[in-house]
Amino acid sequence: MYAALYLEINLMAVLLVLFIRFKTLGISEMVSQRNFSNAIDAQVVFFLSDTAAALIVSGALPFSRFGLMAAKTVYFFSTALMCYFWFIYFEHLQGSAFVKQRRYVRLSAALVWAEGLLLIVNAFTGILFYVDAGNAYCRGPLFAVQYLLAYVYVLAASGHALIGVLTHRPGADRRTLIALSLFPVAPAGAGIVQFLYPQIPLACAALSMATLILYQNWLDEMIAIDPLTRLNNRKQLMYQFEQWQGSADPTPLYVLLIDANKFKSINDTYGHIQGDAALCRIADALRQSCGGLPRRANIARYGGDEFVVLVSAESPSTVRVLTERIHATLARLNAQARAPYDLSVSVGVTAARRGESLKDTLDNADRRLYEAKKQG
Repeated sequence: MYAALYLEINLMAVLLVLFIRFKTLGISEMVSQRNFSNAIDAQVVFFLSDTAAALIVSGALPFSRFGLMAAKTVYFFSTALMCYFWFIYFEHLQGSAFVKQRRYVRLSAALVWAEGLLLIVNAFTGILFYVDAGNAYCRGPLFAVQYLLAYVYVLAASGHALIGVLTHRPGADRRTLIALSLFPVAPAGAGIVQFLYPQIPLACAALSMATLILYQNWLDEMIAIDPLTRLNNRKQLMYQFEQWQGSADPTPLYVLLIDANKFKSINDTYGHIQGDAALCRIADALRQSCGGLPRRANIARYGGDEFVVLVSAESPSTVRVLTERIHATLARLNAQARAPYDLSVSVGVTAARRGESLKDTLDNADRRLYEAKKQG
């Protein structure tokens, strides 16, 4: 019964992560996708080697000392590989400068090589694990070291994400950071239980479910997030506006329609790469400017070089201060970037009315925007 349960749970975990791998092929960015696929592949090997070892120990498969040692060796090495690829993938999702340097990425694999070297030494010394004269699987004096070498990767990436959540890291999507910071919680808890009680097959199931949650968060992001600026997209903006229309919140909602000035000339003169960088700089300025508001603002890229901010505020003065802050923050960020062009925006502001569509509200804001552009 134990062997059958172990086999069923782990095979379901394998099928689940293979389904996720298949569904994400070719959708995300090439480099991050490759690391995601590598993490899934290592995860499948991890699941299968864990299953093979359990079946040998339980007697469901013919006992072989070499087979058991080989299965456990593959299990622990695939653990390190899996955690390493998750680490690189997480850093890609967080936009870390670290993963843009190949030298640093290669150096970060040192713990995987250390794990491999220890496993080779273990084959002759049993310092990590061994099979005794009575054919019983035993843990060696350095057994816990192999877990530490592997799990430090995920803990580092998740810790980095948690810091981003607590510090409101500019340019980062808070929902993604929360998902990454929570990713190791269930697998770590299940791993501790299985470390203490090896007969309880929790680790593979918990890891596959954590992967599913990460995949679901990624799907939600694909639906709601603009891929360039990492702001909400138009669909999410409409959803947020409809939520306000259906709420009983008496606080006035102000809509800011923001347009980049002379953006076409930036594209024509400096190219689309610089144009994209300018749009991302505007997005960062909006995030930073809205960060100090008493209530959270909803920021979206409406299309092209147009952005929309929904702000709940008690008085128009709050919105005026926000508008001034946007101009000042954008000027500062553009100067810090040493951009070869001036970058500024015009802002049209209107108060939303109950029962009014988003289109009508934005038309009102667009008229104010046109007036702002005429005034320079």
